Amino acid sequence: MQLKAFFGDGDHAFALTDDMIAELERLSGLGIGALYLRAVNMDFSLANLVEIIRLGLIGGGADPKTAMQLTDTYARNRPIAELYPLAMDILDARWGDTKDKEIDDE
Repeated sequence: MQLKAFFGDGDHAFALTDDMIAELERLSGLGIGALYLRAVNMDFSLANLVEIIRLGLIGGGADPKTAMQLTDTYARNRPIAELYPLAMDILDARWGDTKDKEIDDE
C-alpha cells in the first residue's frame, strides 16, 4: 500500500492511510470511490491532484510541514501532465495493490 516514487527533489514514500483518505474526502467533498472514478475518467480538479500528493506524502511518513513545502514547491504551477501520473500511482497503490511498490522513472 506504500509507493516510493521520485517527486521534486528525490525519492519519497507515499501512502494513503485511512486517516489521509478521510482528510482527502473532507477536502474534496467526495468519497474515495467517487474521487478515484473521477481521476480515472480525467474529471478531477487540480486541487485534488495536489492534495492526493500532499496527503500521500504525510501518509508515507513526511511531517505535514515538509509535505506542504514539497507540494508548494514541486506541485503548484506545474504541468498537470507531471502531477496526474503520480497522483494516479498513489491512488492505485491504495486501491488495488496489496504490497509496496517502487516507481522508477528512468
